[in-house]
Amino acid sequence: MGIEFKLLHSMDDISADAWDDLWQTRYPFVQHRFLAALEASACTSEDSGWQPQHLIGSVNGKPAFAMPLYLKQHSWGEYVFDWSWADAYRRHGLTYYPKLVNAIPFTPATGPRLAYTPDAPANAVAQAMAFLQTHCQQQGISGLHCLFTEQTLSERLTECQLQQRQGCQFHWFNREYSSFDDFLETFSSRKRKNLRKERQQVQTAQVSLRRLSGNDITDADWDAFYQFYHTTYLKRSGATGYLNRDFFQRLSQAMGEQLLMVMAYQQGQRIAAALCFFDDHCLYGRYWGCHREVPGLHFEACYYQGIEFAIERGLQRFDPGAQGEHKIQRGFEPILTFSNHWLTEPAFQQAIGPFLASEADAILDYQQQCRQSLPFKHTSQGP
Repeated sequence: MGIEFKLLHSMDDISADAWDDLWQTRYPFVQHRFLAALEASACTSEDSGWQPQHLIGSVNGKPAFAMPLYLKQHSWGEYVFDWSWADAYRRHGLTYYPKLVNAIPFTPATGPRLAYTPDAPANAVAQAMAFLQTHCQQQGISGLHCLFTEQTLSERLTECQLQQRQGCQFHWFNREYSSFDDFLETFSSRKRKNLRKERQQVQTAQVSLRRLSGNDITDADWDAFYQFYHTTYLKRSGATGYLNRDFFQRLSQAMGEQLLMVMAYQQGQRIAAALCFFDDHCLYGRYWGCHREVPGLHFEACYYQGIEFAIERGLQRFDPGAQGEHKIQRGFEPILTFSNHWLTEPAFQQAIGPFLASEADAILDYQQQCRQSLPFKHTSQGP
């Protein structure tokens, strides 16, 4: 049995119920309302270089398969870095862009990247990859990239000629902790003392923090958060953030019950904020900004408040985002991430194989080195 595939150029082309019924997950970033908010606010558009090309597969006229897809004119906002690949194409007189990317824009958080129903045939993934590979060849697209896939899907995609690439992030795991202090008891004495001293810095500066969710997040909170996010991004990168105020407004209206905002106050004024998403199992740290620098405040708002929230809610994992070796000493453990890549040009598809194999060996070595720096009494502790 085959599937009839087509590409959608907007989330408006499929109803929220039809899309979400395919996924059956609380993972926030594949939900119709999240992807639709990106599009409606023009954060993902042809002009932004994130042109929606979502794949839908139907069986007997009924949606049975889905993938969020984007035609990309650059590599910004992906967090799986392929600038050297684009440069190699340029040096050989070839064009690397556009490329087709199966990813959540601006979101390096591992999770489901495709969905299918029991009505879909057993080889639905293989059929979808064959359709997309043919599409790339016919349309002059340089390749197909699936980013931050779950490991089981990543292994399956390798069978469809999409070569696996590994990375490393730092996640926190809840081992049935009853409190933050209970978590700290797993640290060595010196590391535990350092972390408590860091938290004390925030209290000494007379900064208070509130964890807000749903209707508790007011318009004034959103205005302050966006100002912090925008100015901090500008200060660090010299450019504006990927996301605009309209996106956050739509987000607050559409999925406030899956948002956690940590707001920091000093002398009665809002001075910093962090924004996270959460589902039934995981907290996802995403955005941060501040108006006033306070020692230790970034770690308090972005990490320690999140850990406390995860323990209170019984969440099993805290994914605070990409990069950041500073997370290790705060109890975030090195885990592998996965992506998969297929290039239309056969010579380059063959050439990236040895590179990815060598890179994977280096990533595994790096992961083991990071484990040795964990603050726990027993460094063998891990996911």
